[in-house]
Amino acid sequence: MAILGKATAKEVKDKVASEIEKNKAKAEKEIAKVRKQVEATIKKTDDYIKKNPEKAALISAGIGAALGAATALLLGGNNKKKR
Repeated sequence: MAILGKATAKEVKDKVASEIEKNKAKAEKEIAKVRKQVEATIKKTDDYIKKNPEKAALISAGIGAALGAATALLLGGNNKKKR
């Protein structure tokens, strides 16, 4: 077994495992933070929809129309006849 500098393979493995655990804990904290933000945004959106159903319907229709137009442009952009 080769020795990496003064550290053995086991020491390197242990250090890497330790770093992985630290990064895993950080990632879990970030995921929890993002989840809270998404839940808060969903609640605000639901409240807005309940207070303004007509506006919400119009906004949704507008977004749907824009997405439909963008999709049509992307999928049908090269339909010109070749001469």
